Amino acid sequence: MNIALTEDLLARTERKIEDAGPAPGLRSLEDRDYFEIRRQLLAGRSRDGGVWVFAYGSLLWNPCFEFVEETPATVHGWHRRFSLWLTRWRGTRERPGLMLALDRGGSCRGAIYRIPDRDVDAAIDRLLRREMSANPPTNIPRWVSVRSAGRNLRAIAFVVDRTGPAYAAALPEQITVEILSLAAGHIGSCADYLRRTVVQLEARNIRDATLWRLQGKVAAYLASLQSSTPLPPPALEIDHACEG
Repeated sequence: MNIALTEDLLARTERKIEDAGPAPGLRSLEDRDYFEIRRQLLAGRSRDGGVWVFAYGSLLWNPCFEFVEETPATVHGWHRRFSLWLTRWRGTRERPGLMLALDRGGSCRGAIYRIPDRDVDAAIDRLLRREMSANPPTNIPRWVSVRSAGRNLRAIAFVVDRTGPAYAAALPEQITVEILSLAAGHIGSCADYLRRTVVQLEARNIRDATLWRLQGKVAAYLASLQSSTPLPPPALEIDHACEG
């Protein structure tokens, strides 16, 4: 693997950003909301195949739960895309970022994790709280059909709600490149998120053509920046807070 988006290039836009907290007026999910989402989600679980979670982005390099098995998997009818706006976490209200989600159409290769039976409720609660914060959420958990090692299984995956407030419709690729190159928040940058995801996919012998092309273009964009000049203005502005 010879990834162009190196850690040295990421350091060119490294900066400390304080967490501004939830945007004024933004509603957040509460404990009772997470409980009800988890209850409804697990009501659809298979009783004989365990609970699997499909990983296609940050769960590949930062799972938030214990698992007892990992195996490659493909989901059909959904594709991985930078389809979620972020004005917190890896973006700010002044310079929004983008995060991966599953959007309708195509297919996506990733991995599935099997959660131990003893830990299902706690693991899913941690997963929901990590992936969702705003109410209503745009990043929605649902059961999807996956193909893995000759088996058809069902797994929990986070998919984008196209009617949700954080949904990012398809953008010109150069705009996406500029956003991924420059957006950052208190937990890190979008460029770092892209690099980590590509590295983990490559480690699993998965070459996502779109992400591979994006990392090359983000690398070239960062290499073109002059350290002595201010960052360019945001490529695009959004008029509301988006936290997932």
